[in-house]
Amino acid sequence: MSAPRTAVVTGAASGIGRALATRLAAEGVRVVVNDLDASALAEVADEIGAHPVPGDAASEDGAAALVAAALAELGGIDVWFGNAGVDAGQGLDAPDEAWALAQEVNVMAHVRAARLLVPHWLERGAGRYVVTASAAGLLTMLGSPVYSVTKHGAVAFAEWLSATYRHRGVVVQAICPQGVRTAMLDRSGPLQELLSHDTALAPEEVADRAWAALGHEEFLVLPHPEVGGYYAARATDTDRWLSGMNRLQQRLDEHQTGAQA
Repeated sequence: MSAPRTAVVTGAASGIGRALATRLAAEGVRVVVNDLDASALAEVADEIGAHPVPGDAASEDGAAALVAAALAELGGIDVWFGNAGVDAGQGLDAPDEAWALAQEVNVMAHVRAARLLVPHWLERGAGRYVVTASAAGLLTMLGSPVYSVTKHGAVAFAEWLSATYRHRGVVVQAICPQGVRTAMLDRSGPLQELLSHDTALAPEEVADRAWAALGHEEFLVLPHPEVGGYYAARATDTDRWLSGMNRLQQRLDEHQTGAQA
């Protein structure tokens, strides 16, 4: 399978997105990068020779503007990395505003981009949509129902997209890492140890796995291979898996109680 010649990466100003864009550019791919942080995005673009299009890729207008700008710059989009994401709220008391924001960024951004991209890909008979989901989208993330539910939604939409269009040349993949050494992990508090249980990866390591995944069409891209085993266990013995997750929650409760004492 030939390597892509053009790509778009959202959430590219830092973390996994920056690493993805950097790796793509290093491999000779022409890259359009997007992020809300215009100044940081400009630095990344200058550093790697990408074309910056700052803005909100989650909104309907923002997605349309980004796709239009990318098509004008690149002529065509071989692969779209829907990487932007948010962890907007913690616990059952997370406000409705947090749920709404996460739904927009973690789910609807993919829907809106796909609406614009898929017609082009069907016409040319080829295209690839890569979702940066999370192991939380296959399993769950204790303490963060907002992130867990919306990342499940991201995976579910990617599954639907693949099931619907794969026979017409549209490849869909979901990158589902556990702990990655980004600002989001740094903010995770007592969850940081749990998320790093199978080793927290550098963003560049995730980008390496993503680049390798462009050489095949397998749906799940698992930078932490252990996630595949957890996912299988969840499906085959759900109650046992939930009991194990609850034991981890009890450990977190004890940690938080001890920290407050």
